[in-house]
Amino acid sequence: MLNLPPNPQFCQTDVSGSTGSYLDFLQTKQKTHILSGFDVDEKQLNNKMFDFQKFIVKRALKAGKYAIFADCGLGKTLMQLEWANQVCKETKSKVLILAPLAVVGQTIQEGLKFGIDMSNIDVQNYEQLDNIDCSIYSGVVLDESSILKNFEGATKKQIIDNFISTPYKLACTATPSPNDPMELGNHSEFLDVMSRNEMLAMYFVHDGGETAKWRLKGHAVKMFYQFVGSWAIMLNKPMDIGFEMTGYDLPKLNLLENQIKTPKRDNGSLFNDAIISATNFNQELRLTKIERLDEVVKIINEKPDENFIIWIKQNEEGEMLKKLLPDAVEVKGSDSNEWKKEKLLGFANNEFRILITKTKIASFGMNYQNCRNQIFASLDFSFEGLYQAIRRSYRFGQKNEVNIYLITTDTMANVKQAIDTKQKQFEIMQDEMAKAVNLNLAGQIMQVGEFDTTEENNEWYSIQRGDCVQLIQNVKEESIGLSVFSPPFAELYTYSNHLEDMGNSKDYNEFLTQFSFLIRELYRVMMQGRNVAVHCMDLPIQKGKEGFIGLRDFSGMILKAFEDAGFVYASRVTIWKDPVIEMQRTKALGLLHKQVKKDSTMSRVGIPDYVMIFRKDGERNNPVTNTDLSVDLWQKYASPVWMDINYSNTLQGFRNGREENDEKHICPLQLDTIERLVHLYSNKGDTVLTPFMGIGSEVYQAVKMGRKGIGFELKESYFDLAKANLKAVVSQKNQVSLFDAVK
Repeated sequence: MLNLPPNPQFCQTDVSGSTGSYLDFLQTKQKTHILSGFDVDEKQLNNKMFDFQKFIVKRALKAGKYAIFADCGLGKTLMQLEWANQVCKETKSKVLILAPLAVVGQTIQEGLKFGIDMSNIDVQNYEQLDNIDCSIYSGVVLDESSILKNFEGATKKQIIDNFISTPYKLACTATPSPNDPMELGNHSEFLDVMSRNEMLAMYFVHDGGETAKWRLKGHAVKMFYQFVGSWAIMLNKPMDIGFEMTGYDLPKLNLLENQIKTPKRDNGSLFNDAIISATNFNQELRLTKIERLDEVVKIINEKPDENFIIWIKQNEEGEMLKKLLPDAVEVKGSDSNEWKKEKLLGFANNEFRILITKTKIASFGMNYQNCRNQIFASLDFSFEGLYQAIRRSYRFGQKNEVNIYLITTDTMANVKQAIDTKQKQFEIMQDEMAKAVNLNLAGQIMQVGEFDTTEENNEWYSIQRGDCVQLIQNVKEESIGLSVFSPPFAELYTYSNHLEDMGNSKDYNEFLTQFSFLIRELYRVMMQGRNVAVHCMDLPIQKGKEGFIGLRDFSGMILKAFEDAGFVYASRVTIWKDPVIEMQRTKALGLLHKQVKKDSTMSRVGIPDYVMIFRKDGERNNPVTNTDLSVDLWQKYASPVWMDINYSNTLQGFRNGREENDEKHICPLQLDTIERLVHLYSNKGDTVLTPFMGIGSEVYQAVKMGRKGIGFELKESYFDLAKANLKAVVSQKNQVSLFDAVK
């Protein structure tokens, strides 16, 4: 029996030093924000603040760099003003608040209203960034920080660069990432928590095709929102973080869709097209302008004594409405800054009844509880614009039912669908964030070793579920005849939600640090003169992440790590892959024939697999003697390129090892490859070790070929499938033995 431990292959030596340093490293993988602020007594905070607002401000001040993702009407303006006030007092220096143009005046008014000393708080609009000496400020507040969402935008880059050395930072918005949680990476980068690229590597996966399309890894959802919850708080209402709801009840919201049937067009069909693309959207608006705006005027005339905001998309819509509604005031992008501020604040003060403007001008920051009626003369594809605009009126403090009139046409079915999809994504993010924040507040974050260990042993193999770096420390020195494995690919896939999972790495440096702990242990347990065979490949670099398309020399990283641990780089085999099959599977730009015709400088060859052989040099007291290896077979093995590996020759049923949150990747190592390595580099009766067992392929083939196997696997579903596979191979061996005995 290969009991773990005691067993000849396993030891009871003191490995506490090694274990301790490794566990310390794992704790660094728990991505949490490092506090860099200061404590403040809640009694020192503005007495006009609600308890939940004081709680948030106190937390943000202690963090030093923080984000407040609070729904409209929860008092973000007061919270950021008081945060700025306290930073001024602590640092004896000035603080800058950057806000949308129309909000600057309102922010100053709010500060004076709540008795905040504004002498050291500068409030400027984002358009003034070029004229601001950012170095004089000890703190900066981004009001409506969703301005950061465009990761390629010049404004985002300028903000991050200008305040890279500012010690105190606060970001505030209701919609931090309305379309995609990936957009939270820009907030993380602004707050000096983690760069966007690090965040993508740790928590997101690229599905190919669209270069900018990333999504949260299935197993990373919990970890991601716990990470965000360490540097941000998100709430729709005070109850979300355990506070009373008094004074925060919202009235009824009435969403009233007025769909216009468009006149029949000469398109060769019985009906007009119900799909509008982003390219022909503006054309469609022009074709339906008269019908839509007639409906707007009709709605307004039905309520002659009530205020209205009319949201338009095109300047010509504003021109037409001004003629139809002479008492309306339009605020355009081309207007002077003074005019914009005057009229947007004027509407809030009931100086006129009807405001015509665009969402990109007035949908952020303004308080219009004096208005219970909004008309969207058309929808577009922006959920954020729609949400923020509605929230100008539908916010805490609103006493009346709010009417939102959506003027649509029968040709805008996909526009509404896109909005609905984005809304659902936003609501999921809100829910996950709220749960993560509450866990973080309670100190309930993911810890090291949060899984049940189990093992299975018999005379042929010993397998354990758990972290290979820790489990291998129980293996006896110089007891392993061969190690064969395929390491996880950092950044590409997350196999589980455990910190011990090497796939959960923010970058390749972090992966290699963890991997090196394993390699050092491999050097200890390998017999002198014996080999470790590592199956790997080079990895694609996505343009959406790093700005260019290329390859990462993963095999080179592995080579350096093994050499640093004392191994000798002995050999490399290239395993041929069919580029056509790879193209069909990956849709990689460089493998498409159309790319060769367009610009063949961007074409590439199919990415082969490699088997890299590393030897623990020393006295060869246990040589491998392959007396049964024929010359012809040896010549096949000795070829630098293995052309005949059957990629379908794997342990079957591997899809049964997938879990609900798994990515599409599950790729067991081909049995052909393992067979050659075991035959070439081990004797019968040797022990073959695989630290990343997966569904058991290496142990399976070792046992089948008369060796003993040791395997470690962290992922429960893989481990369970490995157990079944290994029971099957032992059963086969027993049947063969019985047959031989009968003969």
